Amino acid sequence: MSAPAPLGAEVPRRIVLVTGLSGAGMSSALNAFEDLGYEAVDNLPLTLVPALIGRSRDGPRSLAVGVDSRTRNFTAEALLQWHKVLLQEDGLDVRLLFLDCDADVLQRRYTETRRRHPLAADRPVVDGIAADEAAVGPLREHADLAIDTSTLSIHDLRRLIGGHFALAEGPRLSVFITSFSFGRGLPREADLVFDVRFLDNPHWNPDLRPMTGLDAAVRKAVEGDSGFPAFFDGLTGLLRPLLPRYNQEGKSYLTIAIGCTGGRHRSVVVAERLAGWMGEQGYRVGLQHRELPVAE
Repeated sequence: MSAPAPLGAEVPRRIVLVTGLSGAGMSSALNAFEDLGYEAVDNLPLTLVPALIGRSRDGPRSLAVGVDSRTRNFTAEALLQWHKVLLQEDGLDVRLLFLDCDADVLQRRYTETRRRHPLAADRPVVDGIAADEAAVGPLREHADLAIDTSTLSIHDLRRLIGGHFALAEGPRLSVFITSFSFGRGLPREADLVFDVRFLDNPHWNPDLRPMTGLDAAVRKAVEGDSGFPAFFDGLTGLLRPLLPRYNQEGKSYLTIAIGCTGGRHRSVVVAERLAGWMGEQGYRVGLQHRELPVAE
């Protein structure tokens, strides 16, 4: 990714080519881009992409184009060639986004919605998924960003797209922090993962067990662990020089995941504390506790 433009420099027009596996969330992603202020176009033949982008100043400021195996005469090689051509155009900031998903999740989505896979009209869904992977899979390694939607809600997908591709002015780097349980698996969108299972576990205290890391008693117990101060100082000491460098490299969105056994006590306390520290450093911070119910 390119570094942020100098103050006063003309901001290039953002072009995002959105591709990936059918059923991985293309329509939801394009809706999210539209809400961000992009012109969103789906299933456009590749040969029409340059005409859509145009060369005149009155064209769309930013554009998101959905291109996948449904597209007429689609091949991964053709998309990569157009991507290469667009990268050479002056005044354009071109990104390639790949939407990924596990095959079993895709099969369940098609089964639940009773939709036919576009590449398997008269065959089982699993055959269409395999054909789709063969067609678009090679693009995964060339993408500027790959988002695995296997465990994401539509809200999560919109949050990630907004974080990575928002057009708003201001500091480029936004930070999203999530606590989680290792027993339920790692958050696939995480850039950095920290394991806090070495801290004393409030779960073994009968009085604290029904509480969460949002309760003062649990917070006091976790932060009272003799190893907590050194750990947190080390964590912030690691992040302090990293965050400006991520920003300099043009990274717009960073997800930090904090995990413990159940995702209700230690990870919640650390995530809350880290979010507070990030805010004090001047970063835009989002916070989620994956294993806790969302407050109404």
